[in-house]
Amino acid sequence: MDTEELVESVESGELRLHELEQHADAETAAAARRRLLVERTEADLDAVGDYTFDAADAESAIENMVGAAQVPMGIVGPIRIDGGAVEGTRYLPLATTEGALVASVNRGCAAMRAADGATARVLKNAMTRAPVFRVADVGEASEVASWVRANVDALAEAAESTTSHGELRDVTPYVVGDNVFLRFAYDTKDAMGMNMATIATEAACEVVTAETPAELVALSGNLCSDKKPAAINSIEGRGRTVAADVEIPRETVEGYFETTPEAIVEANTRKNLVGSAKAGSLGFNAHAANTVAAAFLATGQDIAQVVEGSNAITTADVRDGYLYASITFSSLEVGTVGGGTKLPTQAEALDVVGVSGGGDPAGSNADALAEVIATAALGGELSLLGALASNHLASAHEELGR
Repeated sequence: MDTEELVESVESGELRLHELEQHADAETAAAARRRLLVERTEADLDAVGDYTFDAADAESAIENMVGAAQVPMGIVGPIRIDGGAVEGTRYLPLATTEGALVASVNRGCAAMRAADGATARVLKNAMTRAPVFRVADVGEASEVASWVRANVDALAEAAESTTSHGELRDVTPYVVGDNVFLRFAYDTKDAMGMNMATIATEAACEVVTAETPAELVALSGNLCSDKKPAAINSIEGRGRTVAADVEIPRETVEGYFETTPEAIVEANTRKNLVGSAKAGSLGFNAHAANTVAAAFLATGQDIAQVVEGSNAITTADVRDGYLYASITFSSLEVGTVGGGTKLPTQAEALDVVGVSGGGDPAGSNADALAEVIATAALGGELSLLGALASNHLASAHEELGR
């Protein structure tokens, strides 16, 4: 069918919006939906329909496609990093609608560059999925938990039969009355790995239900925990646990931030540590989620997982006149293959970072992306703390017209 025929079929009730791709190519289906929306809402969708990628390439990423949302993209860098997976200087695209963000992160990265760069390391890699099972009582719960601890190899064999890349690293049982939660943790290499972990865990659950009294209730029991603030992710980690730190000479701090190391340390302690503790926050940082969200948008990550990406602790101290600062993300969930990373602008952004596709060895590209994002976020933390310590936050936004 052509666009007009699709529109008429929807209006007559013969077709529903989500069925259009069964009767036309993806571009035609999207155009028909835009036409219907224009007629029914009187909206102007010319900009929404002006995109550069092939609609067919987005079929795995979106349903009922009408077009694309365009977000301005800026560049941060060069960022100088001594990393476990990345060495030297890199650039990081950031897509955002928050004025002054890119300028702020760039200022922090410039200060770190003047101090010979930052150090970054991925400390842990474990994408999780935690199904919940029903048992008769705590006696059965104990029996199931004991069996799982003794048979991780059998569960790994079942889980890994579903993937050529993922590896089961651990299974941890948690008992709550007649509920047994099993938190599976996987090395998903260069994929963010949520789908991989889900499919693998389903296969492992079949072994659990066959060999124990447990009955599967839900493949995800929220102890994973995906896209929700959760202490378990802050403590145990999910995706990449990654840290970055830097030592900046006093004169560099004064030159770039117009304040002192002592003032930045005090601002960090009172704001990020004491203030966050009083608020009951899981993130003890200034605005790390800003950099994470902008990097996720630019590079095709799962945007909702910025929730876990806000689980970061920023520290600051004065060492022999130098400012020492660090940021540690407990659950930064990133990938360089799969999902939105295949879309053209996102793939180009990953090319800018130098991490598009699978790495050699497997997992090294996603590790490198995590290290770059963490280092850029540290730059953002330093810049905001400097603006607060020098009382320049409001004037900076005013100057940039935001």
